[in-house]
Amino acid sequence: MEKKKWRTAVSWHFNHEAYVRGYKLSDLVGNLTFTEAIYLVLKGELPTEAEKQMLDAIFVATVEHSIAPPSVIAARAVASGGNSLHVAVGAGILAFGEAHGGALEGAMKFIQENYKKNPENVVAEYIKLGKRIPGYGHRYYKEYDPRSKKIMDVAKRLGFYGDFCQFAEEVEKAIEKIKGKKLIMNVDGAIAAVVSEMGFDWRLGKGFFIIGRTAGLVAHVYEELTMEKPFSKRLDEEKEVEYLGKMPRELPEKYRKS
Repeated sequence: MEKKKWRTAVSWHFNHEAYVRGYKLSDLVGNLTFTEAIYLVLKGELPTEAEKQMLDAIFVATVEHSIAPPSVIAARAVASGGNSLHVAVGAGILAFGEAHGGALEGAMKFIQENYKKNPENVVAEYIKLGKRIPGYGHRYYKEYDPRSKKIMDVAKRLGFYGDFCQFAEEVEKAIEKIKGKKLIMNVDGAIAAVVSEMGFDWRLGKGFFIIGRTAGLVAHVYEELTMEKPFSKRLDEEKEVEYLGKMPRELPEKYRKS
């Protein structure tokens, strides 16, 4: 049989009825929570109660973290330019990067590739090569990330604290021992360890943050659209901008056409 151009195992229509991972969509409505449905589309099977609660905790931990992150600034600035909600939210999502939201994928890859190794040896090798260890360090939190602590506490209670989580916490200790400086395991590192315990592939990493934080972006954009005037996010050049360019000068005569 000739292989078709597009292939999917996520959903299909049978007799004009929508099915998701083999389950009739109409049967899922009113029976599954949103988190259970997310687990189903990502993993292919229905979650246990513990898996649902763990994923719930992760999404709540990522849902919002103030107006300051680049994604919120981008989303609200785009909304301020006169764009609709979906355009502004999309702009916010596009602002996710390695310094904001994107570290989850790298942290999952790091943990999944190294969790069977000695943490101190792994950290020493990364430092020797000048490579950043994803999932550690935070701009504001210096002693511990309260979100990370809560996620690890929930993981222990629900039975998702194993080799991956232990390795992640040992790496934090190894960084401080070798560098002589504490870099706390941030929320990306904690989530990376736990979802690795749950059997998710590292290439889904950014997806967990996108799913969780999009709700917060929608709230910010709605607020911008309903509380602020268009173009309200324009900078005050006198107060907020330092000009580093050339001072006013005349265009040379040979370039003048009129």
